[in-house]
Amino acid sequence: MMGLLIAGMIHHMEYDDKTKEPSPCLSEQQKIKYHNTLRHSASDCEYMVGNGKKVTRLEDRDIIALFDARSEQAIDELGKKHGGYAKKVAFNILHDAQDAEETVNDTYLAVWNTIPPQNPDPLRTYVCRIARNLAVTRLREKTAEKRNGSYDAALDELAEVLSAQETVESACAAAELTTAIDAFLDAVSYDDRYMFMRRFWYGDSVSDIAAAMRMGPHRVTVRLSRIRKRLSDYLKKEGLLQ
Repeated sequence: MMGLLIAGMIHHMEYDDKTKEPSPCLSEQQKIKYHNTLRHSASDCEYMVGNGKKVTRLEDRDIIALFDARSEQAIDELGKKHGGYAKKVAFNILHDAQDAEETVNDTYLAVWNTIPPQNPDPLRTYVCRIARNLAVTRLREKTAEKRNGSYDAALDELAEVLSAQETVESACAAAELTTAIDAFLDAVSYDDRYMFMRRFWYGDSVSDIAAAMRMGPHRVTVRLSRIRKRLSDYLKKEGLLQ
């Protein structure tokens, strides 16, 4: 159930790439690092698309068009644009470079097998959702009784918010809780939303978040605790928790 709730928040990961509003406490150099934390670096190349116009990077719609045409170039372009995000999601769950790489390869295959008929928008959200689900499945298969420190710790922290009742199911359907959490994230500041998603979706460590936001780890821990408290209060106000 917790996995369903976290997966439901995935659209908020797009804020990292679209809003371009880093914390005002960052220097220009830190802002660049902030935006590139999850970005996959690759050399720009020229491609011929549509009417033969040269562009430096394919848009998502052009990548999807390659999938629709069953062109093997689609996998290459997908990896260049979104592979870094997918690999980070997988690695944060698995903490094993080889397993993460294999998960990303499985993700590409899954995308190939589902586009068409799927026409996802945004494409990055679709790719990372698949990568995360595959990584969680792989983790469960490899460590049935063994916990993954960073990933499980993040889930435990969020579970504290939802433990006001015996089970989440007795409060409401997972979809209803997910909608409420989405509304909460829409209302908080960019920095709070960024921290929340880095910790509870990407599974990043507190130290990694602190480095990205140029804060001390203790400050990040305290702020995350306050965000969870606010989330708990919000869910209680909405009648979803007692």
